[in-house]
Amino acid sequence: MQISENKVVKLTYELYIHEESDDFEIVEVAGEDDPLVFLYGNSGLPQDFETQLNGLKADDTFNFVLEPQEGFGDFSEEDIAEFPISMFQIEDGQIPEGLLEPGSFVPFTNEDGSQLMGRIHAVEGEVVLVDFNHPLAGKTLKFEGKIISVREATADEISHGHVHGDGGVHH
Repeated sequence: MQISENKVVKLTYELYIHEESDDFEIVEVAGEDDPLVFLYGNSGLPQDFETQLNGLKADDTFNFVLEPQEGFGDFSEEDIAEFPISMFQIEDGQIPEGLLEPGSFVPFTNEDGSQLMGRIHAVEGEVVLVDFNHPLAGKTLKFEGKIISVREATADEISHGHVHGDGGVHH
């Protein structure tokens, strides 16, 4: 069975990012003990990731590169926001240790009530700069992996937009 719309795909992969040194550095692995399982067409991954897998079947391997605009987009300075340092203080005016370290992730709630993660970019006096870019924005990505299985999605999975069972739900 080939990968196409409304198929449930189980695969393993290694994700590499391109560094300035012209080398690729491994940043994430989904191995056979914890494979990625998703509903094709609704994975939450970049569209071009899914497009690269279209037509593959169980036991096929893949190896492809996505430029930033095909992956998680270009890095945007507009997605760095300023917040007063007082927002991060607890009752006694203290800031929890390590919270404002550059690179630390902090949960935020937007105007819609949706949760999103921000990464501490810098602290400049009384202002905290928080980066809301995807951590892989602006990066060239390389995916290498193998298709484990492909099956028809159930009507419930299609209507809900995600996989039920099959080793857990992974988006």
